[in-house]
Amino acid sequence: MNASPPPALAGAAPLFIGSEVYRGSSYGPAHPLRVPRVSTVMDLSRALGWLPPDQFRTSPCAKPAALQLWHDPDYIAALQQAEATGEATPDMRSRFHLGTLSNPVFPQVYRRPATGAGGVMLAAELLAATPRSSGPGTIHVPGGGTHHGLPGRANGFCYLNDVVLGIKVLQRAGLSRIVYIDLDAHHCDGVEFAFAGDPGVRLISVHEEGRWPFTGALTDDAQGSAFNLPVLKGYNDTEARAVLDGLILPRAAAFAPEAIVLQCGADSLTEDPLSRLTLSNRAYIEALVAIAPLSPRLLVLGGGGYNPWSVGRLWTLIWGVLSGQPVPDRLPPEARAVLAALGWHGGGRPPPDPALLATLLDAPREGPVRPEIRDRLAMLARR
Repeated sequence: MNASPPPALAGAAPLFIGSEVYRGSSYGPAHPLRVPRVSTVMDLSRALGWLPPDQFRTSPCAKPAALQLWHDPDYIAALQQAEATGEATPDMRSRFHLGTLSNPVFPQVYRRPATGAGGVMLAAELLAATPRSSGPGTIHVPGGGTHHGLPGRANGFCYLNDVVLGIKVLQRAGLSRIVYIDLDAHHCDGVEFAFAGDPGVRLISVHEEGRWPFTGALTDDAQGSAFNLPVLKGYNDTEARAVLDGLILPRAAAFAPEAIVLQCGADSLTEDPLSRLTLSNRAYIEALVAIAPLSPRLLVLGGGGYNPWSVGRLWTLIWGVLSGQPVPDRLPPEARAVLAALGWHGGGRPPPDPALLATLLDAPREGPVRPEIRDRLAMLARR
């Protein structure tokens, strides 16, 4: 893939929003989010010469008043208190699900999610102000995508829901047709909770069946707002292409969106330890390139992803495509050094395949389109 991205992504220069808060910030040595992710994307992009200062913005840390666009004041105060004291009280655990195995208290337990939320809300404000005449507006916020957070409690590693906050900022700015597409291996239960029955938001989620949070059934339409497609273990690139063509593109295009929010959780990749899906990062790029022309505004987020090499490569590759970079067949020494310095930081997992240290683009992972996928697509097509 040593070529410029397709003309579909041409337009105004895209923006990358990141922060140093992610460097060294960890949920703890026993948690899947002990691994570096956003800092890897920043380092790898800079090693490749892809992140000039004029395309990078430091994410603000959202203030409590801004977070109250969706989150409960008592919960926000509890997050701040947990960060200040370094612990969760029994009341915090029972009311707000703070200090649990999934949602531990760590030194940046407020600042890190509030920075992700601040970045997504800033991106939404900038995109809402983008006139159609200036060409497509595109912003990448790899620290965003925390799609499980609920108004008054942490949920599934997500303390805040930056997706909901970003969409609400777009709505507040006057945009009335927003499409949210979620490629994460886990269903976007928090986002669906926020926008079920909202005629101005169309939700499309493709996620592994039988996996936490055990929501997003095929028959769940969120009061007419959502198309949910649970997919089978072993979901491959060929099936992802069938889903892109048979569900995502037609349903998104039919909504004539003024903005698209695309969540690119990397846990659908083969190497991820928290799913049993088998996509290559090519499947994400194929979706990105096809989705981008459907709206004048595109906000691309991160999400899940618990293998430090595969998530860093994917989100860096996304930025490279968005920013019009030729993707090298083999990484230069500076970029390989970034990947070689990564580790699991505990857990006893094996070292990565050598290809994950030397390339950005995966080999294709094609396969059959199984009858269950075809049948589910046909059922959604009849809605």
